[in-house]
Amino acid sequence: MKLLLVLSATLALTAGQKGCGKKKTADPDKVYKGRVEVAGICSNITIKVLDEKVDTALFQANWTDETTGKSYTNVFALGNPCGFNKANAATDGAKEFYFKIDTAKQQDCAVCMAYYPVPQKRVNIKIVTP
Repeated sequence: MKLLLVLSATLALTAGQKGCGKKKTADPDKVYKGRVEVAGICSNITIKVLDEKVDTALFQANWTDETTGKSYTNVFALGNPCGFNKANAATDGAKEFYFKIDTAKQQDCAVCMAYYPVPQKRVNIKIVTP
């Protein structure tokens, strides 16, 4: 009798947790098109996703730069400035590039700590050729 009670309790707990607490993860093979919108001081970089359909679980739908008052859509803060190839996307709005979400261990490097506002959502990316 006790065994039946324990088994039914375990089954009820595991069945109820099926979708609970799962965080949506990005498809590591999906290629996105982006552009640097704000190249702030000390690698505080804001990137706009130029794809038609944007996953708001990964990227911020709306954000306003508190320094300039300018509003942006479908943006994120660069999460891995040490692994970002600035040569491919260095200047604000200068050129478009393609990237994937980078799930590799983040590289360590020295980055100054000066503040410039960025969106709340941070994403590690790797620039790729389409």
